[in-house]
Amino acid sequence: QVQLVESGGGLVQPGGSLRLSCAASGIIFSDYVMAWYRQAPGKQRELVARITRVQSTVYPTSVKGRFTISRDNAKNTMYLQMNDLKPEDTAVYYCYAGKATDSYWGQGTQVTVSS
Repeated sequence: QVQLVESGGGLVQPGGSLRLSCAASGIIFSDYVMAWYRQAPGKQRELVARITRVQSTVYPTSVKGRFTISRDNAKNTMYLQMNDLKPEDTAVYYCYAGKATDSYWGQGTQVTVSS
């Protein structure tokens, strides 16, 4: 059974930092492209960061320079370091694992940026 379990969300003030983790089980982690997505109320789910099998990364303009994605294949875990958080970063953050034949989503973790 495949599981992607996110952790590390919470309430933080503007300008603060959080580190999200995604622990994977039931898959050969190193075979998968991993990514973080987020969905704010009333909005579509959007890509936050993606990291390939060879550690190549992609970020949208909205988070570039503030967020850093990483993966530890030995621990089957992906991370998202989020710095200088803004109220517009408030959303449910989802972990994603994908390859040509299959893909999986985590259950999400809430990040709220508010003073």
